[in-house]
Amino acid sequence: MSNREYHVALQARGTLALPTELRKRHHLDDPGAQVRIVERADGVIELHPLASVPASQHWFWSERWQRMEREADEDVAAGRVRAYENVDDLLAALDR
Repeated sequence: MSNREYHVALQARGTLALPTELRKRHHLDDPGAQVRIVERADGVIELHPLASVPASQHWFWSERWQRMEREADEDVAAGRVRAYENVDDLLAALDR
């Protein structure tokens, strides 16, 4: 992704309102999301998103994936599973 630049006004008491698309892309609207602030020696202030769930794992918490997790748990609880002694047995079963 190329660099994007935003201009925001500093509100009363030092509040910054991040643009909606930026908050959504980094999941900063999620409960518990935080921003780490780093003041560098050269005077640059950096904001680093700290979502409650890392962006690389956000897919796991989607409603679709959680529904599939619940279905898998139900299958295991009902005994609708197969166990294999090793990978070769599993691959042979998949070939059949």
